[in-house]
Amino acid sequence: MSLPVQAENWRGWNIHPPGYPNTVALESFAENVAERTEGRVHAQVYNNAVLGDQPDAIEQTRNGALDFGNFNMGPMGPIVKETNVLSLPFIFSSVEHMHDIMDGEIGRRFADALAEKNLIALSWFDSGARSFYNTNRPISSPADVEGLKIRVMNNDLYVDMVEALGGNATPMAYGEVYQSLKTGVLDGAENNYPSFQSSNHYEVAGFYSVTQHLIIPECLCIAKASWEALSPEDQEIVREEAIKAAEMQRQLWVEGSRESRQIVLDAGVEINEVEDKSAFQERMQPVYEGFIEENPDLATLVEDIRATN
Repeated sequence: MSLPVQAENWRGWNIHPPGYPNTVALESFAENVAERTEGRVHAQVYNNAVLGDQPDAIEQTRNGALDFGNFNMGPMGPIVKETNVLSLPFIFSSVEHMHDIMDGEIGRRFADALAEKNLIALSWFDSGARSFYNTNRPISSPADVEGLKIRVMNNDLYVDMVEALGGNATPMAYGEVYQSLKTGVLDGAENNYPSFQSSNHYEVAGFYSVTQHLIIPECLCIAKASWEALSPEDQEIVREEAIKAAEMQRQLWVEGSRESRQIVLDAGVEINEVEDKSAFQERMQPVYEGFIEENPDLATLVEDIRATN
């Protein structure tokens, strides 16, 4: 069947490889949108960041050069400062808490902030909970972090987080972490189960401690120009399919995390659950104080999220 003349050919950005939960959900979104709009919107997902790195892709989507993408809120911070709140350690008490917040009224506030920067957030994906792993010992309390050289993503909040626990934060490219753990340049890093497993970091870091200190959502975002070019009927279809895609992604993420956990466990990694996270959370007080001092206008947003714990 030939597409109608007015068909929109959408290009979508994705950092992940084929088969990854986000990729499966995005490709399902694209397929369902094309089917339900009877070809008025023909969407294609480009995987493995072939259309540029994440900060570049966010800019391309903002200016309409790309039509949609699945973006993490970590790299969104420099563009939409409200999203930095989502990078505060322990802002969410659990993954379920994050879902409740982002699917509700507070999530709408983040969507409004993104819309001001020409990004229409239609649904929220999961990127799991990040926990510490290292080559030395289980981490059960902040005292166990003291003196460890821990790799973090390049964000001052993550540096402050590790230093508040007494560790030495080391921002480093992800691709360098395996060798650095192996040679002792690093003692540890932090990430979710699927990344810990797929990066093979579990081969060189035998202790995984479930601190869940960072739970950072991702958006399925549409370029404002692409969104506004749709009829109200097609907007409704696209929104519905974005929400369905998020539900699919979250379920696949849970299953993938479970599988990754089992793989590293079978390989001999010692996993310890940190049941009481209060000692870690208390150490974050200066991180929060510094953040609010620099961003007083975001204090209410922080308070509202924490009040729903």
